Amino acid sequence: MLKDKVAVVYGGSGAIGASLARTFVREGARVFLAARDRRRLESVVGRVAAEGGLATGAVVDVLDPDAVARHAEIVAETAGGIDIVVHAVSFMHVQGQTIDALSLEDFLRPLDLFLRSLFNVAKATTPHLGRDGRGGAFLTFSTPAAKMAVPGHLGYAATCAAKEAFTRTLAAELAPKGVRAICLRPHAIADAPQAGSYTGELFAAKARDAGLSVEHWLKGAAGTTMLGRLPTLADVAEMAAFLASDRAAATTGVVADLSCGALVD
Repeated sequence: MLKDKVAVVYGGSGAIGASLARTFVREGARVFLAARDRRRLESVVGRVAAEGGLATGAVVDVLDPDAVARHAEIVAETAGGIDIVVHAVSFMHVQGQTIDALSLEDFLRPLDLFLRSLFNVAKATTPHLGRDGRGGAFLTFSTPAAKMAVPGHLGYAATCAAKEAFTRTLAAELAPKGVRAICLRPHAIADAPQAGSYTGELFAAKARDAGLSVEHWLKGAAGTTMLGRLPTLADVAEMAAFLASDRAAATTGVVADLSCGALVD
């Protein structure tokens, strides 16, 4: 689906980023990964190589706009342009505290970090998308917290809703260049903690509060969905590859729900 496409994944050392890298490479893309953790980044590049693929990694601080701009320019110059950009960046934040216990700092932390990095990535990469009539795709990630009213998620829920609004508005701005912007909204990803995702720590805290193991907490979450299961990293990566491809050329400015039916818009 992605033959001869140039894809840049920010957050490429994370569980989602690593899964995207392997799937994008399999589908024919030339993949560039950017992340803050060199050790984890090199591990992902090594795994891709072990499967017969090739991905290029670079240590980039997405909170530094100059660093992101330099990286985007290097990729575009090296590869002759950029076709796909993915913002799969995550930051640890507080969940589970209602407003009586939540500090202003903890409320604002996810809003600041997720949106600052998203802005920096979009600002740096979108000038390289859509050149020479090539079109392109810009993918972001949210969660059902954007729609659900669950106590203890004020900062994160506001962040997810903001990321979805950002993506819709960006889609309108990029449309004249033939570039699409889409937000993917997976629920808690079942196998992400085992893959080293920061959600493992978040899920563990929620499970402890409920007096459950992480395994039982995830089973409970799965039981609230229409399909009776949670999405996997493979589910997310396959959908991302499709949405980034020309097969989804008529799709932009939307949220793709991968929650297995956890909610209905």
